[in-house]
Amino acid sequence: MSEILFNRKLPIVSVQGLGFVGMAMAIAVADAQDKDGEPCYNVVGVDLPNGAGEQKITAVNNGKLPLVTNDVDLEQAFTRVINRGNLKATSDPAIYSRADIIVVDIHLDVIELEDGTHTASFDGFRNALKTVGTRIKPGTLILIETTVPPGTCEKVVVPEIRESMVKRGLDGDSVMIAHSYERVMPGKNYYKSIVKFWRVYSGATDDAADAAEAFLSDVIDVENYPLTRLHSTTASETAKVLENSYRAANIALIQEWGSFAEAVGVDLFQVLDAIRMRPTHNNIRFPGFGVGGYCLTKDPHFVDIGARELFGIEGMEFPFCKSAVSANKQMPLKALAKAKSQLGGNLEGKIILLLGISYLQDVGDTRYSPSEPFVIEAEKEGATVVAHDPLLNYWEELERTVHDTLPSLENIDAVVFAVQHAEYRDIDLFDWSNGNPVTFLDAHNVLTQKQIFDGAKNNVDIQFIGKGTK
Repeated sequence: MSEILFNRKLPIVSVQGLGFVGMAMAIAVADAQDKDGEPCYNVVGVDLPNGAGEQKITAVNNGKLPLVTNDVDLEQAFTRVINRGNLKATSDPAIYSRADIIVVDIHLDVIELEDGTHTASFDGFRNALKTVGTRIKPGTLILIETTVPPGTCEKVVVPEIRESMVKRGLDGDSVMIAHSYERVMPGKNYYKSIVKFWRVYSGATDDAADAAEAFLSDVIDVENYPLTRLHSTTASETAKVLENSYRAANIALIQEWGSFAEAVGVDLFQVLDAIRMRPTHNNIRFPGFGVGGYCLTKDPHFVDIGARELFGIEGMEFPFCKSAVSANKQMPLKALAKAKSQLGGNLEGKIILLLGISYLQDVGDTRYSPSEPFVIEAEKEGATVVAHDPLLNYWEELERTVHDTLPSLENIDAVVFAVQHAEYRDIDLFDWSNGNPVTFLDAHNVLTQKQIFDGAKNNVDIQFIGKGTK
């Protein structure tokens, strides 16, 4: 592979992994400027030499953003760094030998075992570290952004890098290792969630923490969003897992109340808005179609994995974390049960139009989408599911095409609103029905009060998750 050349000599940052986090981070780092408006770094994104990886790499090197986004800031930043010539991509790991900083943004998946316990896929993570360790030069900063079980930097990353360095005849402690977890939020504020958002960090050594602070201060608006330094990498890892576990538990709690509200005729969303007026409760969540994405569906298991597998601690059960993940997995199946009830208790031969396959509104990302188990279970029960999403035309996980324009409701038995895409809030349900005997389920508080009122006025059959109809 030909050597990557840049227009100017700058420190090189290599971002390992060009997924939703790594791609955005690579753009943000390349877009970082000094006080004179000059770029701080040359950036090389590295991905695997497979079909998906090479597609991303080719897109970047051809000046095309390799992900779906409606974030104008991210698109503009990408255009700036491409025009400036300080963002490239490759699948050649030789670039690690030239890097001054390596940011690790690869997946660490959770695997459910036959006995119901969970483990992390450390083998792939270790192999990625070895790829770096066999090439990295002394003095390089490795910044782990991947969400990992607490103790991973101390028990996995540091030993793996040290061993790789020693095998090369180098000082095992000559590489700086730090942890700073991402809080990336795909959507309209995708880019700002990196450059204008608070960060937690720590280092395996004081020097590593100092280097991480200096690097992050170049990329993030630390004057308005100051960094928080913790005393160990395990503390930083714990912070990420705990904050996502808290959010998952918060969501799971509200599902119970959603069922109660539907049964007694209460609009739980109005109740929650009233509760949020109290400052101590302003982050209470809401009922919905389901939890998706790469974080909340797995991260609460990391504390159990870290305790057992990395620290050898037995007897810690973490029931709230486990129950939260389990409860949230049931959310899309509850929506399916509601739709089934609307259709007379039998899905055989029914056609359901599912509106939204992304895991989050205004995001073209279907990883761990709650729409997936909804479709799988509905089709097991004999239904045909037609899917629509304004941001996607292909569903990779289920290997099927998706409508990106709203289809006619002729022959459709039920419409399920699963994602709060902005486009769905402009639909006139009565006009769209066009006399067809279709039933609607708002499973994620998608419809506006006007849509609901107009639908009721025209005798449109609408049911809800989290809202009673008595």
